[in-house]
Amino acid sequence: MYLSEVKKGQTCKLLGIDSTGKLKQKLLDMGFIVGADIEVVREAPLYDPMELRIHAYLISLRRSEAALVEVEVL
Repeated sequence: MYLSEVKKGQTCKLLGIDSTGKLKQKLLDMGFIVGADIEVVREAPLYDPMELRIHAYLISLRRSEAALVEVEVL
C-alpha cells in the first residue's frame, strides 16, 4: 500500500521509497526513513496536499509524492 491511499486519522509504518535522485533525498531529509511511524493528520479540500505527522513534527506532502512512499497500515 502507498501513503497516498492512507485515510485521515490512520497511522502507518514506512517500508520504502520508490524513487531515486533528488526527490528521494528530499524525502529522506524530511525524516522518511524505513520504520518511521506516519500519521495522516488532515487532507486539503481537494485532497492535495496531505498533512502528515512524522517524528513529532508536521509536514505537507503532495499526493504524487506520497504515491512513491510504500507503507503498512498499523
